[in-house]
Amino acid sequence: MENVVLIIHLLLALSLIAVVLLQRSEGGLGSMGGGGGGAVSGRSAATAMGKLTWVIAIAFICTSIALTVIAAQKSSSGSVVDRLGNTPVTEESVPSLPSGEDLLPPSSGDLPLVPSAN
Repeated sequence: MENVVLIIHLLLALSLIAVVLLQRSEGGLGSMGGGGGGAVSGRSAATAMGKLTWVIAIAFICTSIALTVIAAQKSSSGSVVDRLGNTPVTEESVPSLPSGEDLLPPSSGDLPLVPSAN
């Protein structure tokens, strides 16, 4: 059942893309596109392509909701955390931080920082 709805969903997505790309522009981007529309009103009459776009969009939303419901029913057995079980958590060994003595500069009794020229 899920595969059938998924195939219908994909076909609707492709057809929705095709129908939107085939429509004539209503001049939303200025002079780019198809034209400005009617002289009397700002809205143009609903065309067959516009109605088809609405029908395909509503069917696409319905299949999206159906796929969500199907996925929720399949996963109703529990969460991912429940499937992990009660395995004990082991802590990884963290290397110890260096002591403060390693970070200090050498004292005056130690060898010089610059080698002597012999």
